[in-house]
Amino acid sequence: MRVQWKGVFPAATTQFEHDQSVDLPATLSHLDRMIEGGVHGLILLGTVGENGSLEFNEKLDILRAAVDHVGGRVPVLTGVAESATRVACRFAADAERIGVDGLMVLPAMIYKSDSRETMAHFRAVAAAADLPIMCYNNPVAYHVDITPEMFVDLAVEPKFVAIKESSENVRRVTDLIGLLGDRYLIFCGVDDLALESILLGAVGWVSGLVNAFPDENRALWDLATAGRWDEARELYRWYTPLLHLDTHVKLVQFIKLAMVECGWGAETVRAPRLPLVGRERDEVLGVIRRAIDTRPRVAVEG
Repeated sequence: MRVQWKGVFPAATTQFEHDQSVDLPATLSHLDRMIEGGVHGLILLGTVGENGSLEFNEKLDILRAAVDHVGGRVPVLTGVAESATRVACRFAADAERIGVDGLMVLPAMIYKSDSRETMAHFRAVAAAADLPIMCYNNPVAYHVDITPEMFVDLAVEPKFVAIKESSENVRRVTDLIGLLGDRYLIFCGVDDLALESILLGAVGWVSGLVNAFPDENRALWDLATAGRWDEARELYRWYTPLLHLDTHVKLVQFIKLAMVECGWGAETVRAPRLPLVGRERDEVLGVIRRAIDTRPRVAVEG
């Protein structure tokens, strides 16, 4: 289906059995819950989906199952995060054959490419599949920065449609629009900068905590995009301690723990990640449980 590049797109978790094998039924069931919560699209196999811990064929199995299960209810995108450009191109082509609706492309993993190499990687992946692409910029996590000036150079490729901006520098939203106007659609990629990014012109939000709080996430989006700023700020202030969990190196463990506390999924992650234990787990549980105990009403009237 045609991707409408607007709204809340969860970076969906991949669910695992206790032996760390992929639990497809649980993964698909949770996609249903988020669709019921009103998300506008789904992104499989991003950072939160533990892309880097999955084998190539496992990724394709997840995509096949998800595309079939979602059945066109919302667009399905996949992360493309491989260590070599050649492998990323092969994965993009395979994902297109499976029937995904778009790609979220990361720089090549492990090797920290310079600007020329980074743009060559993105152009190669774009040439490998006839799909629209969201370029994922996250220099904090991946140590490769796709600067606004680089996006000027990349603008000649029409498949580059959107930018997931996760630099944690909210000025980038204004800088990108100032340099490029509406050439790219800007998505916020940092949960605790969502409201600021929407105010500055972001038209979408790739969210992690939506996995645990889809109703509140959608309500915040609706309030902000309707210009109901006082109500949006009130909800955002409740939500922000949870959204801070998205900016930690253990965001996957934090988000899965929040899901379990809300009654969905399992904490199991794939090594080298391990479930939280001890004081760290207690502190995160405190944040999650305080939020649940003070959960606001989220009905949003049109």
